[in-house]
Amino acid sequence: MNRYQDLQVWKKSMDLVEEVYAVVKSFPNDEKFGLISQIRRCAVSIPSNIAEGSGRTSKKEFAHFLSIATGSLFELNTQIQISTRIGYLKNEKQEVLTQNIDEIHRMLFGLMTSLK
Repeated sequence: MNRYQDLQVWKKSMDLVEEVYAVVKSFPNDEKFGLISQIRRCAVSIPSNIAEGSGRTSKKEFAHFLSIATGSLFELNTQIQISTRIGYLKNEKQEVLTQNIDEIHRMLFGLMTSLK
């Protein structure tokens, strides 16, 4: 349907994945198979679902995958908040990540709206 690499929301979500991977490097090693893994998994899910949806044959299918990406984005936001509350993430970094998450959410919503 679309060349996903040209979508700004895909590019922005790829940047978010890089930020997330950099941030969780400072988390305790005992979180490797817990919070770190979960945060990485849902961050990677965002651009992955945008890409998969763009390859579908209908706007409805694309919108469905954008909806899944949005769910992963909300899940990531919650995990970022948890990480801050338990002291793994400084407030300043949490604010930057949250701003990027909010921007991606607006972009996903706009793209989903345009598909209707």
